[in-house]
Amino acid sequence: MEGIEHKTVIANGLNIHIAEKDHGYRAVAPDLRGYGDTTGAPVNDHTKFTIHHLVGDLIGLLDAIASEGEKAFVVGHDWGAFIAWHLCMFRPERVKALVNLSVPFLPRNPKTDLVEMLRDAYGEDHYMTRFQEPGEIEAELAKLGDAPVTLPPWLSEQDVDYFATQLQKTSFSGGINYYRAFHLHWELTAAWRGAKVMVPSKFIIGDLDLVYHMPGIRDYIHNGGFQKDVPFLEQVVVMEGVAHFINQEKPHEINQLIIEFLQKF
Repeated sequence: MEGIEHKTVIANGLNIHIAEKDHGYRAVAPDLRGYGDTTGAPVNDHTKFTIHHLVGDLIGLLDAIASEGEKAFVVGHDWGAFIAWHLCMFRPERVKALVNLSVPFLPRNPKTDLVEMLRDAYGEDHYMTRFQEPGEIEAELAKLGDAPVTLPPWLSEQDVDYFATQLQKTSFSGGINYYRAFHLHWELTAAWRGAKVMVPSKFIIGDLDLVYHMPGIRDYIHNGGFQKDVPFLEQVVVMEGVAHFINQEKPHEINQLIIEFLQKF
C-alpha cells in the first residue's frame, strides 16, 4: 500500500471487508464493550453499559489509533449503528462521514424510553422487555442447548462456531446489558433532546427488515423526519429482498455502497 493515504474506518459486523489494497483504507473493527475479547466492564453490571460508556470506548480507540486532528469514517450496523449515531451527535468533530446499516437515528422521546414504548405497543413478550430482568433471558437461552437449527444460506457453520466461541468468553449478558441500560441511555441524554446529527451520512436498510416495518419507521425515513434530524443525510438506500443482517446477506453489494460514499470525501 505504498504511496496510498491511509484513512481509518471503524467497521462493525462480519463480512464488511473494505480494507482492500486498491482502495487504500485502514479498517478497524473493534469488539464492542461486553463482546468478544473485551475486558474490564463487568457483565453483571448493566450500569457500565450506558451510551456514554459505549461512545467513550470509541473515542478512546480513536485517540489511540488516529493522528491529532484526524477524522474517521464510521460504519455501523444494529447496535453499532445506534452507537455510531450517538458518536456523531456527541462528538461530530471526530467523524468525517458515517454509513449506518439497518437502524436509523432514533430521536429521544421526551416522555419515555424505548423499552417502555415497546412494552406499551407489544406487551411483556417483546424481546426487549423480556431482556430487562437479569438472568431471566439467559436461562431461556441456555435451555436451547444443542437443538438443531436450519441456517440461512448467508450464515455458515464456521460463522456459528465463531459466534459461539466469542460468546463463551463473555456470555450473553454482555450484549443483553445494552438493552438493560436503555432507561439509563434515556436519562443521560436529556441534555441532547432535539439535538441533530451534523455529520455527512448514508443509511442502508433491507425492505424485509423488521425494523423497517415498525410502526412509524418508514414514514420517518421517507417523509422528512429522518432528514430533519440528520441534516447532512445524503442518501437512503432500501435494498430489495434482504432483511436485518444485510452486511452478511449481501456483503459485496454493501461494501460497494460503503466505498462509493467514502470516496466522495
